[in-house]
Amino acid sequence: MKAEERRKEIANLLTKRKEAVSGKELSSLFGVSRQIIVQDISVLKASGYEILSTHNGYVINSTPLAERVFKVYHTGEQTEDELKLIVDLGGTVVDVFVWHKVYGRIVADLNIFSRLHIAQFIEGVRSGKSVELMSITGGYHYHTVRAESEEALDRIEEALKSRNYIASGN
Repeated sequence: MKAEERRKEIANLLTKRKEAVSGKELSSLFGVSRQIIVQDISVLKASGYEILSTHNGYVINSTPLAERVFKVYHTGEQTEDELKLIVDLGGTVVDVFVWHKVYGRIVADLNIFSRLHIAQFIEGVRSGKSVELMSITGGYHYHTVRAESEEALDRIEEALKSRNYIASGN
């Protein structure tokens, strides 16, 4: 894993977790030394992430990334195309969620930001290991997407609209 990809993974993990994450845990997760993790945290801080070092580990207070939720609709065969559109335009697909009439909001973390992640996700679905959440709502679902700026999110939204993936009512 390259340093830039590892830093994105660290930022995603810290953003997702509510409790502190120790340097030891991060170094174990990513197979690098704690010194490398300290350097990665420094680079993330310099990039605008507000990361606090506590006695229990690292906690993220804020991120410089913009975030938007998109209500989308498409077939299972179009999932890969949808994800590639988002990732290729600089987005990270943070999660997917659906509104079920009985269970309410059902959410799954994704943190997909590369074509490799997309390939792994698609393989998991196509191998029969799992089905997509949208299958329980007839193709309707939501994605939380993060990107470097609101302009990047605007480009992602326009690309999704151009493929008719944005669901009406959004």
